[in-house]
Amino acid sequence: MSLINREKLNQFKHKASDMLNKSLDQHVNLAVTGLSRSGKTAFITSIVNQLLNEGSETHLTFFNPVHQGRYIAAKRVTQKNMHVARFDYEQSLSAFEQNPPMWPEPTTGISEIRLAIKYQPKDSLLKYATDMATLTLDITDYPGEWLLDLPMLTLTFEEWSEKMVALLQESPRKEFAANWLEKVNGIDPFQIANEDEIATLAKEYTGLLQIFRRKLGLSVIQPGRFILPGELAGAPILEFFPFVGIDDIDGNAYQNADDTSFIGTLRARFLEYRERVVKKFYKTYFLKYDRQIVLADCLTPLNNGEASFQDLQQAINMIMESYHYGQSSILSRLFSPKIDRLLFAATKADHITSEQHPNLVALLNQLIHGTKQKLNFDGIEMKTLAIASVKATENGTTEHQGRKMPVIRGLSLDNNQMVTLFPGTVPDKLPESSFWQQHQFNFLNFAPNKVVAKHQVLPHLRLDQVLQFLLGDKMS
Repeated sequence: MSLINREKLNQFKHKASDMLNKSLDQHVNLAVTGLSRSGKTAFITSIVNQLLNEGSETHLTFFNPVHQGRYIAAKRVTQKNMHVARFDYEQSLSAFEQNPPMWPEPTTGISEIRLAIKYQPKDSLLKYATDMATLTLDITDYPGEWLLDLPMLTLTFEEWSEKMVALLQESPRKEFAANWLEKVNGIDPFQIANEDEIATLAKEYTGLLQIFRRKLGLSVIQPGRFILPGELAGAPILEFFPFVGIDDIDGNAYQNADDTSFIGTLRARFLEYRERVVKKFYKTYFLKYDRQIVLADCLTPLNNGEASFQDLQQAINMIMESYHYGQSSILSRLFSPKIDRLLFAATKADHITSEQHPNLVALLNQLIHGTKQKLNFDGIEMKTLAIASVKATENGTTEHQGRKMPVIRGLSLDNNQMVTLFPGTVPDKLPESSFWQQHQFNFLNFAPNKVVAKHQVLPHLRLDQVLQFLLGDKMS
């Protein structure tokens, strides 16, 4: 048999194995996303760590296969999509082994990792065919900023420009964007395009997005690829921006503007970005997922103030507009998977005292209330949890003015000093404007604890409940 035919046979066997697993409900495509600094890399590292090391220590009490003694083992196997970057589990785990320990570097693009999980079936039809079954789990990590681009698929350049300019003219963005807006407003839209001028203005617009994300802690960043360009860095397809005053331009003149004009160039690049970048991501990856977890850091926006928190709410609404949901039948799982279970996780729950966790979940429920109502109506299973992918603090109590009060204790990430504090009260509903003048928060960033052994299980909060919701029904 020739080498080419052997390779084709192996590819066919690989696909046949995947199809068999899917037909027996033994394959899960899990998508993990979240906005910047929500802890995606730490989450995936910890999930993989828990599954690979289960048995050496028991940290998954609420995961039924473990609780019922049916969990056997998990191992990493070769991922299916060879063209997608491998999630570097070893590198991420090694960050916890440093002295001092560090959080793993965030990923900047799409990556994948595949696990094979062996277990004993209990309730499914598989129990009549085998004593041991294997669930194939594909975990895909992708930036939430890319997800924020999906609403662009339904917008024209004019509509997108109006939306983005309206954002730039609102506080707190307007203080930083005023000079840039003035520059763009002074441009004749029908003049011959100057490549250098467009490149410069696009670079300045990207700089504004970086400020909004890093300095102001805002969540609505669009286009997302501008700050996480990946292989597109420096390409003209990322050199466009919203045009100021586009609703004042004569409609006929705008429609007839060719691609050599300033406005025509911006429009053409927007459309190219929408088709080649956003739609490609949607078709290549997004439609293939059947389980989804969205990580949200609610504490940092609370720290940053009202504008930051409202921006988080808007970003979550934008994300949810684009999901392709529907209950999965066997046929749809084989040929057109749809997300049928969605988990919203409020991360960094170890940064607040334990009695505040119900408030954090209630607040997240308020943030997604509209979406949750719609999905519940459509029959989609949905859950919210407060989690810590890697627990960095301990809970305790202290005396204050003759009363006991709850506190957390951990190593400050800023100065590497051990601190004990009460970080503040998390509101259990969406705060009104008066709330922001009355409440102060002190949600610090904490350093992780050191991993002293290669097979040490990372401490966590509620990852067993995460696994139960996302995988429990497939391992019944």
